[in-house]
Amino acid sequence: QVQLVESGGGLVQAGGSLSLSCLVSGSIFSINVMGWYRQAPGKQRELVAIVTGRGITNYADSVKGRFTISRDNGKNTVYLQMNSLKPEDTAVYYCNADGVKERVWSASQAYWGQGTQVTVSS
Repeated sequence: QVQLVESGGGLVQAGGSLSLSCLVSGSIFSINVMGWYRQAPGKQRELVAIVTGRGITNYADSVKGRFTISRDNGKNTVYLQMNSLKPEDTAVYYCNADGVKERVWSASQAYWGQGTQVTVSS
């Protein structure tokens, strides 16, 4: 049973920093892309940042230069360091693991975490 366990998040003042982490637990052979998405009230879920197994990253324009995504393949964990936070960064942040294989012959699947709240006060 593959599960994504998120930690971090919370309340911070504008200009502050927070870090998120997400562990992909279970029997894992490989994970292709890991990433973070967020959903603010009344808005659609949007991409924040993704990282491939080879370390190639992609960021939403709104977070470039402020957020840093990284992963530890040995620990099946993805991190998101968020600096210079703004009130508009307030949202529920979701971890995503895509192209997950439990065995070499398994079909790839995608999984989501339960979400963690990030609130930035002005």
